[in-house]
Amino acid sequence: MSAVPSPVEELLTGEPLMAHLGTCSDGRPHVAPVWYRYDDGFVELVTSGRKLADIKANPYVSLSVERSDGGDPEWMVSLRGTATVVENDEAFREANRRINRRYGAPEDAWAEENTLVRVDVGSASHRTY
Repeated sequence: MSAVPSPVEELLTGEPLMAHLGTCSDGRPHVAPVWYRYDDGFVELVTSGRKLADIKANPYVSLSVERSDGGDPEWMVSLRGTATVVENDEAFREANRRINRRYGAPEDAWAEENTLVRVDVGSASHRTY
């Protein structure tokens, strides 16, 4: 059974909102916005740079997604999980296409710069306002 309740899955798979990915570098938090795709207890994202280096050093991550209207929050979701770097070209291409489609970008955008990361969600919390 998924750690993410059905109502929360609906929020995560609805409109394409930014997630904020939290990683840890040298015992300090690092948070950056990312595009993502959620499906059945897993989050797919493609990333590079500091985020990717952090994940390779420490796979424990968190993601936060929120929906607001003019600065007034409507709902928020926090996920905690374990990230895996996927070193498979075909899996990367498929995930990159799915994520880019979700956000209305060309399907092959950012293919040169990024690596696929899958997050196995261990816990989820949410709140509606």
